[in-house]
Amino acid sequence: MRVRAVAVVIPACDEEALIPAALKAVRVAAGHPDLGGVRVSTVVVADTCTDRTARLAREAGAAVVTVSCRNPGRARAVGVAHALRELGAPAAPGWIATTDADSEVPPHWLAHQLARAAEGWEAVVGTVSLPPASPLTPVHQVRYESGRPPLGAWDHPHVHGANLGLTAEAYLSVGGFPPLGVGEDHALVTALRKAGHRVLATDACPVLTSARLAGRAAGGFADHLTRLTAPGEARKRRRTAGQTRQGDE
Repeated sequence: MRVRAVAVVIPACDEEALIPAALKAVRVAAGHPDLGGVRVSTVVVADTCTDRTARLAREAGAAVVTVSCRNPGRARAVGVAHALRELGAPAAPGWIATTDADSEVPPHWLAHQLARAAEGWEAVVGTVSLPPASPLTPVHQVRYESGRPPLGAWDHPHVHGANLGLTAEAYLSVGGFPPLGVGEDHALVTALRKAGHRVLATDACPVLTSARLAGRAAGGFADHLTRLTAPGEARKRRRTAGQTRQGDE
């Protein structure tokens, strides 16, 4: 599929501290030389914001849609609908990419997704990584990559709204993001697979995401990180570290 229009959708709830970096990263990705001739529109959905999130997003050049639902699934769906109207997709034909306001995509993020689209993939499900300086990074990586094979590609089990892309046609065919407070990304990908769409799970282009423990959605990624800091997890980490040191010796 040759993509001619891309919609990047970012839900945000009181993210004035982090959204400037998120939008800067998206701008860099949109300027990748492999995207020549592709129109990219970024939409920030300011959901129940009480800070400067919407203002900062507009100043960064993004279109802003305001809602008051405190619902990531509904917010993503509203943002996609707005972007597709602006782009004239899926007639364009179009591609939908989603990320989060506390995340920074790599410079080749969109180029990577569109290259997979050109290969015939209808959805690209990527991975996330934590900042190297975070104390949670080592234990998160061990658990996150527990099923990785020693050789070859990793058909990973993870789904993140922070690193997801798909054709507008496939998105619309399964009804888009459901109005869920958490897990809307998983539900969408599950629907795509059940409908027989070609879905690629790849770790080739991870997105850097925040290691904060206080997230915006109950049951979301921040809660997962919080569980890693529980006393039981701390004991596991100490045992694992001891075993690793013995093995290294």
